[in-house]
Amino acid sequence: MSFDGSSSRGDIPLNEQDDSLSINMDRPRNDDTEAWRIYLKSQEHHWRTEPEIDVERQKYLTERRSIHPDIEKGIYPFRDIQLTRADVEWLLATHENGRGPIYWSEVNQRDRWGLDLRGANLSQVNLLNLPLARLRGGLTWDEWLAATEEQRYLAGVRLVKANLFRTHLEGARLRKANFENAYLSSAHLEEAYLDGANLRRTILFRTHLEGASLREAHLENAVFYKAIFNTETNLEDVTKLDTALLADVHWGSVSLANLNLSQLNMLGDEYKARQKTNEENYFYEDLQIYVTGKQLIPRLKKSKYTQLDDFMSAVRANRQLAVALQAQGLNEVAARFVYRSQLLQRKIFWYQRKFGQYLFSLFLDLLAGYGYRPGRSLIAYAVVITIFATIYHLLGTHLAWNEAIVISMTAFHGRGFFPEQFKPGDPQAMVAAIEAFVGLLIEVTFIATLTQ
Repeated sequence: MSFDGSSSRGDIPLNEQDDSLSINMDRPRNDDTEAWRIYLKSQEHHWRTEPEIDVERQKYLTERRSIHPDIEKGIYPFRDIQLTRADVEWLLATHENGRGPIYWSEVNQRDRWGLDLRGANLSQVNLLNLPLARLRGGLTWDEWLAATEEQRYLAGVRLVKANLFRTHLEGARLRKANFENAYLSSAHLEEAYLDGANLRRTILFRTHLEGASLREAHLENAVFYKAIFNTETNLEDVTKLDTALLADVHWGSVSLANLNLSQLNMLGDEYKARQKTNEENYFYEDLQIYVTGKQLIPRLKKSKYTQLDDFMSAVRANRQLAVALQAQGLNEVAARFVYRSQLLQRKIFWYQRKFGQYLFSLFLDLLAGYGYRPGRSLIAYAVVITIFATIYHLLGTHLAWNEAIVISMTAFHGRGFFPEQFKPGDPQAMVAAIEAFVGLLIEVTFIATLTQ
């Protein structure tokens, strides 16, 4: 079954299918997990995987659910309550007197509220595939504006190290939620509100963030690999984007004008690439990788191939961000990321043992910073003129320093030499020819890089 309200039998909603899937089965024993899965599927609760909680637990959760929230006092039905997946499944199944969860694809359900889990503790809980659209895991905007910072914090649901792979959280209120070290790969967060949320060290591989609000969210070391943004995604005042990994992000037309990129020296992808150890293991050394079920081993020395792959990812991240910035007319900011990508590409040449390309790239950087540091050309010009003027002065003792400089400048630009000073057969003439060639090479290279 897909988790948008349709089943594996195509796009027909479950409530419109025939009753052939509903099989009269006896309720299994609570300790028979597999039997419960089969039973729950027969009841058309395909997202349920855990044995149903016992009557005593149901009674406790029912009592908690009846608690009236009080934002000012920080009172919420499940605040500080450690919930399990089985708890959440039962709460979803019995939500709104058995009406059940919200399926985002059914537009007429979007005015409903999902579960109220404000302040609840779901840390390290496996919430894979659950339909949690319109979840109340934080305050609404009006409530947020009227609340103190402490009240905002108390309302945030705790999802530290939670497994949210493919979980549906469309339209969820998750302001100040704590997702640190959570696994959000392929999760659906379309139009979710994550203002001020803690997304440090989260994995957002292929995560859908179209229309999501990430205003003032903490993104330190978050992995946004192939995450999907669009025009409505709000990235205003996000913090620590410099340590986030942004390779292959689908920027779409998300507004980048509000991002504080002017002070950003390098992206997190570049920082990661320049580390000699597996820095991602350092970031996520406590994170369980749910897909493989393996725990990462921290701080392993990188292999040559890992190092090369990291630099390639860093090049893509910088170029892709530069393209997105250029598309929005932010050319000056974009230029810095293009320059960073060129520096990283030179490192790739080194690891690939393409030393000729490496040296030529180094020459372009020293000469003009690949066209993004034109001031370096003036320095190169002055150095070449000075070196050759010194040679002219040493070879011809009758030349004054000012004369040697004039000769050097004219030779650099291919204007030849002065016959009254020396003749074509003189050593100075040979030096002038060499300088003319060097000058031509520098001028052509500078014009080409600047045009690029």
